Amino acid sequence: MSRRDPDELTIAPDGRPMEEQPKWRRDFPVDVPQDQYVARREFTKFLALTSFAFVAGQAWILAKSYLGKRVGPRELAVARLSELPVGATLEFDFPGPGEPKLLVRLSERELVAFDQRCTHLSCPVIPQVEQGRFHCPCHSGNFDLVTGRPISGPPRRPLPKVELEIRGDQVFAVGITERTA
Repeated sequence: MSRRDPDELTIAPDGRPMEEQPKWRRDFPVDVPQDQYVARREFTKFLALTSFAFVAGQAWILAKSYLGKRVGPRELAVARLSELPVGATLEFDFPGPGEPKLLVRLSERELVAFDQRCTHLSCPVIPQVEQGRFHCPCHSGNFDLVTGRPISGPPRRPLPKVELEIRGDQVFAVGITERTA
């Protein structure tokens, strides 16, 4: 039995012998045994590198999530009660820049603050104090002004609540409570 050269064409895709094949097929052979052969070592290297990429991506997400919660001040002076009339709203960033929150003064001693991003698709919510709600114009979602719970529309989760402390005339944001119901 003669040994075959591994670089020569074996059988053409249409099954005809090489003598009957058109010239272009002889000039551009594609049915070379090595074209479809993947070494076990190459395949194992591919699997290892792909697995490493997934693990690195998950570690990056975990680290960013963990470190993101620790950015910014522990508390922030938001407003003075004497400068904020009843029914007024105030936008502020807490705990860091780019994290918009809304403060609403409901009465002389009652204030609430919530994340300004809708829990549906993160569109900015608009306070509508007269109607007693926060309105999301993207998909007509509405949240209760006092509790932050969804009233209507696609949002299912309440707005994250900002914990507030009043010391004298000053209002401080001291934390955020993520809520699921």
